[in-house]
Amino acid sequence: MAIPGNFLSAVAEMVDPDTSGWTTTLNCTKSLGSGGRNGDGVLTLTSVASGDMQAATSAAYRVTAGTAYQAFADAASSTQPERIGIQWLNASYAAVGTAAWSLTTDAASASWHRISVAATAPVGAIYARVALSATTTAAARTHFFENVYLGPPQRTSGNLLSFNAESGGDVDGTAWVADANCTVTRDVPVVTWPVNWYLSGGEVVKATTTANGNMAVRCAEAPSVQPGVDYRGYLYINAPTSTSACWVELRWMDGTGTLISTKRAALASPAAVGWYRQIVSGVAPAGADHVVLAAGVTSATAAQVLRVEGATIQQAATAPVAIGTVMPYEDASFEQGVGQWTVASGVATIARSTPWGASGYDGVYAMVVTSSTATTSVLASGKYPVTPGVNWRAQIQFSAASGTWAVAPQIHWYDASGTSLGASSLPADSLAPAGGWWRDWNDIIAPASAASARVEVDVTAPSAGAVCQLDAVSLTQTAPAFSATADSSRAVVTLVMRELTVGATLTVYRVVGSTQAVVRGPSGALQGVVATSAQMVVEDYEAPLGVDVWYRIEQYDATTGAFGGSEASATVRLTLADVSDCWIKDPLQPQRNVLVRASAAPDWSRPIEQTEYRVRGRRNSVILSDVRGGLTGTLAVWTDDDPGRGALHFALDSGNPLLIQFSPGLGLEDSYYAVGDITEARPVAYGGEPRRLWSLALTQQDAPIGGVGGTAGWTVQDVLTTWPTALDVATAYATVLDLVLDNREA
Repeated sequence: MAIPGNFLSAVAEMVDPDTSGWTTTLNCTKSLGSGGRNGDGVLTLTSVASGDMQAATSAAYRVTAGTAYQAFADAASSTQPERIGIQWLNASYAAVGTAAWSLTTDAASASWHRISVAATAPVGAIYARVALSATTTAAARTHFFENVYLGPPQRTSGNLLSFNAESGGDVDGTAWVADANCTVTRDVPVVTWPVNWYLSGGEVVKATTTANGNMAVRCAEAPSVQPGVDYRGYLYINAPTSTSACWVELRWMDGTGTLISTKRAALASPAAVGWYRQIVSGVAPAGADHVVLAAGVTSATAAQVLRVEGATIQQAATAPVAIGTVMPYEDASFEQGVGQWTVASGVATIARSTPWGASGYDGVYAMVVTSSTATTSVLASGKYPVTPGVNWRAQIQFSAASGTWAVAPQIHWYDASGTSLGASSLPADSLAPAGGWWRDWNDIIAPASAASARVEVDVTAPSAGAVCQLDAVSLTQTAPAFSATADSSRAVVTLVMRELTVGATLTVYRVVGSTQAVVRGPSGALQGVVATSAQMVVEDYEAPLGVDVWYRIEQYDATTGAFGGSEASATVRLTLADVSDCWIKDPLQPQRNVLVRASAAPDWSRPIEQTEYRVRGRRNSVILSDVRGGLTGTLAVWTDDDPGRGALHFALDSGNPLLIQFSPGLGLEDSYYAVGDITEARPVAYGGEPRRLWSLALTQQDAPIGGVGGTAGWTVQDVLTTWPTALDVATAYATVLDLVLDNREA
């Protein structure tokens, strides 16, 4: 794999398929070995005699004097340690200045380990090449190298510290100093980093405890900060022992260098000593001018060694838990504790997970929730500023080893004085992640007077003593993932679905009370439909009037059928301005829908097919009956003007089954009807009378099969706005009917 920014060719970097990218320069021969991680090939150097053996890149690479460069490689040998260097060359390829060499690795190791060096190109340098070196004690000693890099220093994006401070001293040892009870040097321990991890390895900061007691080391750099901004710092820590009480700390300083306050995070060390990244974060307090990153050991023993590298300080927004979240990192990721979180109600207890790496979605820790009973507890975050009147999303990552938990992220709103405006009460989701991480969220509109909010997570344990984990919590202003908007003027609910999983199957339900029905889409029922886009908009013209309606979407893996998540909308309601109004709708062509005023409700009859058999000698006949038919009757409606009359004719012209919806409470349920003969009569015998009294012969039938063609919202103005010229319209639509239905060619 090509290392980003590498000046070296792939052959020189990977040593594949041959060693042509390398040349021996001192006391060795070269050959192609195997067993590499960045491709199978490795550069094998074999000593001719005891002493230093060296090889270098066959090519030299252009550099700019005064610019910093880094070289690193992965090395392995069971017989001797090694080092890496950068040799500077002038325009004639002659050496210029002093070559930059890393420290020699602390010990020989047959495991792949990183070596690294960085330096500034001296005056006169035009080219550079990478040099590899190992000092042997005899002839025929071998050493292996691969994954070689030369280029700009590899550093963390957004890091406020220099490369030298971050790398642990790949340039020199000036970036770190003793803070308390220690001496500070550099060394190169043997550490196996992932082959594609380029931000660690090589020199590290080595702090040796002077006497028994607390010890600390700090970065000599103090980058500027802005009060009120959330910052995150971290270090890779190599503790003296697995029981050492190690910590990382951000120290907020004012303009005079006086300490204002600190934020500390303790490392929960695993049983095995290793390199572990510990994060600490905090919001810069008022008066803060700069910040210092420090690390240390509480109650250290004399001569114990603490090693650190990978030092980073960055604004938390550089790599947020969620883009745009207003929740500080400390409360969102639990890397240093549970932050401002409390148990607002219930028996649950909360704590940071332990040890390092035992649980975590964002980072290596999570908030562990333990419930002593199978009851509901409410977990509450701190309060954060919000904008009123817009959608906010409360989102969590949830994990539990076993059992099905009821989980509901809610939002509790507060006004500018801190007075509660109430909390959302959306239904809980049933989550059974079985050790994995499941995302759960709710989208909620902030009240008009909301100034701040806190996230509240309702968790119901499946059993006494049950344990779950929460991580990556966020509160963000965002477009809702699933919204339902009622438009009573057109009697339609518009569903907007975002963040769909492309390729997954999707089902959309309309829920009224305890009943649900699949929503109709452009191609028919939205049941098991494959999502071809991350966003979908659907207009539901069959939603009932005058009652609360909400919608639910479910996603499933198209291959395995595994459940992929669900989302519920807020409750909406369609209304009628007048109790005598009724909608006559064509479910397949909603542009034909029309609102009319009812004159007289039908007197329903329900016909039945029966055959009577008179049995000789018996009083009663034998009657054979089919099932009773649906409703039949005549509906009388008014239209008040010529446009209304034309609209009703347009609705009836297709002969399609129609959905007729009345105001609730009249004993006239929404149903589908075939319309037979119609009568259009004037109420008075006057030619200029615009009103018409219609008689519509109705026969109840099943809902039609098919998709929604077009929209009731497609108007002449929409055509004028959408298409610049008539030629564009003619190109987009095959027929005039396609234009009316907005059925585009492509």
